[in-house]
Amino acid sequence: MSEGTIKRLTDKGFGFISNESGTDLFFHMSSVEGVRFEDLREGDKVSFNEGRGPKGPRAENVRPI
Repeated sequence: MSEGTIKRLTDKGFGFISNESGTDLFFHMSSVEGVRFEDLREGDKVSFNEGRGPKGPRAENVRPI
């Protein structure tokens, strides 16, 4: 699993995570585990698996640290 920081959240149920190398990864609320999407905040540290979506890198299995 990789670690990163939530960079941006939207009210439409998705956001972006900046990983340790500085790459931004998209994530959808359905990829969040252990907490509700609404409980996440920008700046929170999270762990996740890196995947590939139709438009680029994507974070899956997102969990707060």
